[in-house]
Amino acid sequence: MGNMGHQASGTRRHVEHPPAAQDGSRLLSSRYGGAAGRDGYAAVDVCYLRSGGARAAMIIASGAGFAQVLAERTACVPEVAPYRPGQFFLRELPPLRAVLATAGTLRLVVIDGYADLDPAGRAGLGAHVHDEYAVPVIGVAKTFFRTATHAVPVLRGNSGRPLFVTAAGIPLRKAAAIVADMAGPHRLPDVLRRADALARGTGPQP
Repeated sequence: MGNMGHQASGTRRHVEHPPAAQDGSRLLSSRYGGAAGRDGYAAVDVCYLRSGGARAAMIIASGAGFAQVLAERTACVPEVAPYRPGQFFLRELPPLRAVLATAGTLRLVVIDGYADLDPAGRAGLGAHVHDEYAVPVIGVAKTFFRTATHAVPVLRGNSGRPLFVTAAGIPLRKAAAIVADMAGPHRLPDVLRRADALARGTGPQP
């Protein structure tokens, strides 16, 4: 979210060929199908495609631990904005809007990246999602962004490398506790690993 944008997003962005089914800003796939967005908890990620567009993935669960998945969604947009330093959200928000449009009412959104970028509250992607959807957002970053000195480091599993947690619309310490308790034995919660794979098109497809 050059380098500053990627550091600020806290995530490595992937590039790949788009699926043959890509058709503008529309839902590409849906799995499980139940009442996905009724008071659900969502985790999202984005992959940039060689076509110039992007694919967003969303996983919805019944609780903040993401142990019980209710639905999986992917959606594509045909174009994304060019990179602008400090404004990576301009690239990320359109594909996220495309997939979040299928979610209904949510209690929480978890992003791979930062909610805010410094202790003064400079908005990152998560803050923009919070402002737009009026839902609490937790940012889970794999790398430290130099100005995000307020981010709470969270160790999971047997990893000695922390995740860096920020939040918008939810107390930061509570957000860190939620991330620590998310399902999965690895450093990265299972739901974010799954969202990453779906966005890249490398995981099992619906």
